[in-house]
Amino acid sequence: MNYTFASATILLILITDPVGNIPIFANALRNVAPERRPWVILREVLIAFVLLLVFMFVGEGFLRVMNLSALSLQIGGGVILFLIALRMIFPPPKTGVEEEVREPLIVPLAIPAIAGPSALATVLLLVSQAPDRRMEWIAALCVTMTVSAMVLVLAERIQRVAGDRFVVALERLMGLVLVAVSIEMMLRGVKTFVGQLSAN
Repeated sequence: MNYTFASATILLILITDPVGNIPIFANALRNVAPERRPWVILREVLIAFVLLLVFMFVGEGFLRVMNLSALSLQIGGGVILFLIALRMIFPPPKTGVEEEVREPLIVPLAIPAIAGPSALATVLLLVSQAPDRRMEWIAALCVTMTVSAMVLVLAERIQRVAGDRFVVALERLMGLVLVAVSIEMMLRGVKTFVGQLSAN
């Protein structure tokens, strides 16, 4: 699947799911002073950005060390995206686990809320398919992190203006789009694999 700057940006935004992260951030920052919350959000987004950026540069080496092909990464990434999309459409029931009172750092906001396994797999997939366009993928990641930061900083206002139902409906819609993207990735991967078997 040949990605453009626009399609890669949209894919990364869907995967990092800033709208779906609104309740996660709101819950994790509940005990943080209101004036500190924007700074904590920006810090966590920056940490996630650095991690994904590093993965873009070491990803090819990681694939070689693990003896993985771009094709297996594409099919595996599609499976992961499909599972993530299902969780967006059908979220698991909330547990009664007590939340941490301290200010969150790295976990669970930067990792895995923003830079989760699906986001890491996606940046790895982008770079493995077109390493010569790495600057485009970095730019797409920059736009994605900017959108995430804006949505999460304005999360309380968004919830007040739009309401919880709108936020939930928008996340379900993003999940449906991501289901289609993941299936397309898997189908293209399987088609390429079958073509390779036929050639042999």
